[in-house]
Amino acid sequence: MPTRELIDVPAVEVISRAAVMLMSAAAEQLGLGADDPEHPDHRDLGEARILITALAGLIKASTPDLGPHAAAFRDGLAGLQGAFREYSIEPDAPGQGPGER
Repeated sequence: MPTRELIDVPAVEVISRAAVMLMSAAAEQLGLGADDPEHPDHRDLGEARILITALAGLIKASTPDLGPHAAAFRDGLAGLQGAFREYSIEPDAPGQGPGER
């Protein structure tokens, strides 16, 4: 498979790939990829918070350019935020969770 030069990759594709990377990393930090997500071998809510907040910022900044894909990214973000709340021992106040400001 030939290698593509970064200059040839459309901006929306670069943004989408970055969003998918942030979503995947956040899901892993939440333990969602574990065989038993309720009792994963690894869960780091501090790292997940950083990743979810970065994802929220990227989505907010690029929504006008993502077109029909924006909704899927917003849904994915909402799912990660919900999982974060569920796994938090002391949930954040409304509007204070990762990516909610």
